[in-house]
Amino acid sequence: MMVAGIGSRKGVGVEDVLAAIETALEAHGLAMTALSALATGEIKRDEQAIFLAGRDLDLPVLVISDAALQAVSSSTISQSEVSQAHAGTPSVSEASALAAAGKGAKLLGPRTALGPVTCAIALGGDAA
Repeated sequence: MMVAGIGSRKGVGVEDVLAAIETALEAHGLAMTALSALATGEIKRDEQAIFLAGRDLDLPVLVISDAALQAVSSSTISQSEVSQAHAGTPSVSEASALAAAGKGAKLLGPRTALGPVTCAIALGGDAA
């Protein structure tokens, strides 16, 4: 399972989310079709652009609980003080991707930041 974790500022547009996903995938030489799901943290539950991106890509959007984000936070690569203060994890995008991809998941690299959106790609342990 390959998951794109999404973090964002409030009020982003679906174009911003899609562009960040595409940029993150391209950085790893991957196509959109490689993704199994999008994921984000509970703090982003009301960000409609993330859910619209999932609809546009025909992918489920998994909302990850704060406890699940915190459980994988020690495995994130990026460290954002803003994310830590607001979401309780150093990287919403990286922690969301890891938690959604399941046990043994690994990040393909640090999150990609594109304007107001961050995206991290994680590969589930069963596919590694």
